[in-house]
Amino acid sequence: MHARDLASRYVALWNEPDAESRRKAIEELWAEDGAHILQPPREMRDIAAALGFDSTTLEARGYDAFEVRVTRSYEEFVAPGQFTFRPGDAAVRLHDIVKFHWEMVPTDGGAVAGGGLEILVLDEDGRIKTDYMFPGL
Repeated sequence: MHARDLASRYVALWNEPDAESRRKAIEELWAEDGAHILQPPREMRDIAAALGFDSTTLEARGYDAFEVRVTRSYEEFVAPGQFTFRPGDAAVRLHDIVKFHWEMVPTDGGAVAGGGLEILVLDEDGRIKTDYMFPGL
């Protein structure tokens, strides 16, 4: 799959209102044993550092965990009708790595409200083995 197409399908998943369609997209995009690894917000990293942790990550593994993660994001940002997600800059692929930015934009127009960098590691079947998400970049 072309990097641009993968980025578009990935971002569309986070906007998908239908639970069954979300689950189907998750199973098509990710490897069954894949991981979604999120760099936590600065506040969480600061709290962890104050407790003596030099590294903090949030991680979801497997289809059920991905479904919970995507659904929660959808419910918080998209379902209320305030925001939608869209791919940012051109996606690029180098062997089994795909990199792209995404943006969260108000549905009524206006400036970009948020976004991030996505780095995907694909398995031999082209499914996401590891998904590194860096919000705020």
